Parts: sequence; structure tokens; C-alpha cells
Amino acid sequence: MSFPTDTIAALATPAGTSAIAVLRISGPETGPLTEALFGAPLAPRTLHRRDYRELGDTLVDDVLAVYFPAPKSFTGEDILEISCHGNPFIAQRILADLLARGCRQAEAGEFTKRAFLNGRMDLSQAEAVMDLIHARSERALTAANQQLRGALGRRMNELIALLVKVLAQIEAYIDFPDEDLPPEDRQEVLTQLEQLKTQTDRLLATNRYGNLLREGIRTVIVGEPNAGKSSLLNQLVGHERALVSNEPGTTRDYLEEKIVVGPHWLRLIDTAGLNPAAVDLERRGIEKTLEVAANADLYLWVLDSTQPVAALPPDLARSMTPQNTIAVLNKIDLPPARGEYPEMPFPTVRVSALLGAGLEALQAAIGKLADSHRADVGDDGIAVNVRHAQALREAGEALDRARQKLRDGVYSELVASELRLALDAYGRISGRIDNERMLDELFATFCIGK
Repeated sequence: MSFPTDTIAALATPAGTSAIAVLRISGPETGPLTEALFGAPLAPRTLHRRDYRELGDTLVDDVLAVYFPAPKSFTGEDILEISCHGNPFIAQRILADLLARGCRQAEAGEFTKRAFLNGRMDLSQAEAVMDLIHARSERALTAANQQLRGALGRRMNELIALLVKVLAQIEAYIDFPDEDLPPEDRQEVLTQLEQLKTQTDRLLATNRYGNLLREGIRTVIVGEPNAGKSSLLNQLVGHERALVSNEPGTTRDYLEEKIVVGPHWLRLIDTAGLNPAAVDLERRGIEKTLEVAANADLYLWVLDSTQPVAALPPDLARSMTPQNTIAVLNKIDLPPARGEYPEMPFPTVRVSALLGAGLEALQAAIGKLADSHRADVGDDGIAVNVRHAQALREAGEALDRARQKLRDGVYSELVASELRLALDAYGRISGRIDNERMLDELFATFCIGK
């Protein structure tokens, strides 16, 4: 793994006019550069008000500057942070001057990458920086903060330590080729591998919830024409996003809005009404509804409580379960259908999308269903991402093969080979491997200045 030796600079705040803009400099020349900019060293971790003058001594702005000496800084290197007025022209002039003084424009994610390379955080914590920036809900923010504080890294270190212990025990027998694991030791190793596999599976089970937190809960509103789907969308969004008419079938395509419901972030999708007699454009809209609904995380099945329940399309009905569907009985402000409304096999909420009645109960039901996807991994709010999940799957498969070989009584070398594969997979989560290409691809997804 190659370590950087140059000094980088970048804007750490978004482009555009604002109250302030922040520029960040990191690297071995930061200390001399600070002294050259302001005429004297700055006391560490103290806010200083200074004039910023370009090369040539032209005054650019009245700035605030903080110097963080290595190793107690975000990157583990000397860092200077400059806060200037949030005029993009001023910020760009300062950045151009820093580059003219010998800094290099930072690449996307390079500050966080340097923090990882310098041991200030493990790879899972580095990824949590981006999760924190992009968190759109209370649950996503909590999970990102837990990971940033090392919850996943600590769990992986525990698994790695146990696996290394098991591997060392097996390799001790490899050093004595005339012997192999006796039955009692094989059983002890099997027990430890089963423990590792159980903990690996528990972490892997958090992947679905992690995807919901990061991507948003894909919530599809389905139901018959004129059941009140668009009215419900408007109520949840808080403004008239969809046109509403008494004429059935007016929604021909799907509409998507992103909203926060309680502690969760939803991608709310309104779809065309499920009319079995539809033709032409309306029929094409229903086909699109079924296509969108096939990838839903959560269904809001809107029912007109003044009308009998109509059958759902078979493919859609098979996808809807009590774990992913809420039946929304709409129009409770009107007289109900004749006879008693049939009991639904799903959690059921009664609302009036026209008046907004019952929305709090609906939001609570959505939150309860969303939280049901949380996997139990103890007190830590761990929610692994796609990259972590792939590594955990590979580790679990290697552990399964090792267990089977132990049961079959094969040579210890073959068991140890599988355990090394599991160890390598664990190491990819916390970054305890030298894979520069993988790191470059990961940090390239970050924004400039992070």
C-alpha cells in the first residue's frame, strides 16, 4: 500500500453562495504553508482571525483559520482549515492560490482515504462518513453514527480474533505432518466454527435493513381506480403532488416522491388503478404498476371502504404479505359498504385521505413494519452495506466448507485453506488487506473535500 507524500487542498463545503465556505489542506507541507500564509505559526486547535493574501500580497478575504497538527487530526496529517465568506468567487480564488503555492487538488474522498491509510479509522468507519452525509432519516443517521464510532469494526475484530485462534490451532497440527486433529479437538474446532458462522449470519441479516436505510423504503401505493391513492399520496407528501379527480383511472403513470415518515425515509410511489377492464393507455399504465410493484419493499393497499373488496392481480397478491403490506381502508368519512367489511390478512388502518383523518395511525403502522426488518445484533445499531454483505457471504460459505471438511475427516491443510479464505473476507470489511484497486474505487464515490 503506497502512502501519500504530497499536500492536498479542496473545498470542503458545496459549491454555491452561502454564509461561509470552508477549505481544507492536508499533508506534510501544511505547517510551512500556514506560516507562509499568515506570517507566523498558528496555535494548534485554536480559531484565529487573519487576512488571507494571495501570492503578490493582494488581500482576498478576512478569514478564520484552524491548524490541526498530526497525528491528532482527521487525516492523521497536519491539517489547515480556512473559513472564508461564502462567495464562490472568493473560495475559488483562495483554492487557486493554494494550488499555486504547491498544493495538489484533492481527489474525491482523498481526505477520508488518508484518514484510513494513516490508521485514524478502519474501512467500515470511512464508509460511514458517506452514510452520515447522505442519511435522510433518524434511523439512517443512528446507524451511520454507530458505524462511524466503530460498532461494525469492533464486531469484525472479535470475529477475526476468534478465527485466528482457531486457525492457529489447526496450523499447529500442520507443523507435525505425521499427526492430524484428534476427534476431541475436531469437535472443539467445529463448535468454534459454528459460533463464527452464527455471528456472521447475524451480521449478514442486517443487510436488508441497511439497504432500506440507505436507499429509502420503496413504498408502492396500489388499489382500484378512484380508491383514493393519489389523495393519500398528497396527504403524506403535504401538498398536491398528484391531480385528483372523481373520474376513475386518471392516473396513467406512476409518480414518485421522497418523504420522511417518523424515523424512516420513504420513496413513495403512486400507481395507476388496478382496473381489470382497462384498455389502451390505462391498460399500459396498469402494466407499469405491476412492474413497479414487483420491486416494492412496502405496499399500501388502498381500499374504498364504501365498495366491496375487489380481487388483486395474482402475481401482486402473491407478493403481498403481512410483513410488507398495510391495508388502508379509505373514505371513512362516507357511509360504509353494505354488510360488515371483511377482515384483512394484513395490518389495517382506517383513514380519510380527503380529510387527513387517520394519517398518524398510518404513519405509526409504516414505522412498525419498517422496524420489523431490523436484525438483532445486540445493542449496536449495525446495518451492513452491499460490500460488507458480499464479504460476509463469502466468509460464511468458506466456514461451511471448513466445517464439512472437518466432519469428513480430511487433512488439516484443506480445512486451514478454507479458514484463510474466511479470514480474507472478514479483513475486506475492516480494510485489513492490501487491495489498492478496491480502495480507489470505494473512495471515488465520496465527494471532493471529504
